[in-house]
Amino acid sequence: MLYSSKEDRLNPVAPGDADETTLGGYIAIHGRAPGFDASDGSPYTAAVENEELEGGKWAGYLIFLRWADHGSAIMGHLETDDLVTADSAEEARGMLERLPLTKVKEILEETIASRSDDTPRQGFFDDENEEEF
Repeated sequence: MLYSSKEDRLNPVAPGDADETTLGGYIAIHGRAPGFDASDGSPYTAAVENEELEGGKWAGYLIFLRWADHGSAIMGHLETDDLVTADSAEEARGMLERLPLTKVKEILEETIASRSDDTPRQGFFDDENEEEF
């Protein structure tokens, strides 16, 4: 992401072809992840992640951070299964960054729906993190 100066981190200089209706375009124009109000009543932001697979291929998937209803605390997250496979990390990331925000919201809702009713929400204080404090 480019900025007009070191002091202007909140106002990125977006590429001329950036489309704010896509995941990557929104981030390039606004300098932050897009937010979504989900059907479970929680606010989420979306991020693109990728990982190298065996054989040199790269997988791309989305992480949805679940935010507190008030304030700026991250309360948990959801992640999708691999959504794309590509020859490079940049290609996998680019494929997901071109997703329309409407599709990202659909994927968020599908991810929420696929979570079984007896699966607790993932929060920072769940499982192994609870004992750190």
